Amino acid sequence: MRKLDTKTLVVASHNKGKLREIADLVAPYDIEIKSALELDLHEPEETGTTFEANAYLKAHAAAKTTGLPALSDDSGFCVKAINDDPGLYSARWAGVSKDFNMAMRNVIEKLQAANKLSGKENTGAYFVSVICLAWPDGHAEYFRGEVHGEAVWPPRGDQGFGYDPMFQPEGETRTFAEMSAEEKHGNVSGDPLSHRSRAFKLFVDQCLQA
Repeated sequence: MRKLDTKTLVVASHNKGKLREIADLVAPYDIEIKSALELDLHEPEETGTTFEANAYLKAHAAAKTTGLPALSDDSGFCVKAINDDPGLYSARWAGVSKDFNMAMRNVIEKLQAANKLSGKENTGAYFVSVICLAWPDGHAEYFRGEVHGEAVWPPRGDQGFGYDPMFQPEGETRTFAEMSAEEKHGNVSGDPLSHRSRAFKLFVDQCLQA
């Protein structure tokens, strides 16, 4: 396992919600982050067939361009009754306009149709996050976090982003969009709750701790 030996890290993302979450997670560790958005880096096409492959495409492209280690996150919302869709293609379901209200409507319509066909009420869903830390020489480390729960309708809450308003994690009565960033990151309970914070904890434990 290669340790991060620099105090500057590129976050290979143009997603403002994701950048905000990662900035919050990195804040306690005295690391300066530069985003692909502020550096005006090209967004590589996500042609991978796994979360790990897409995370690497983004992280390695940013690391190679800047000469600095780069961190990326590839994540998705997976609904069990519809073959774990939208999954790897979660962002694409929102279209070029990033309309996640439309994407959530598409998810619930497909879920209701699948449940009607099967005669079962299966609302099981989960979020996946794979964080990739890549260096300019091509070396990479991967950290995967998951959180399971159920898809709910109608969407609830105005915090978070993406599919957060329709996901209720196990053991909770609120959706991710009804929780503060501090709660999702585990700053309140002490345990990381979101998929991204769980993946990030593995990154911290393995690449930042002495």
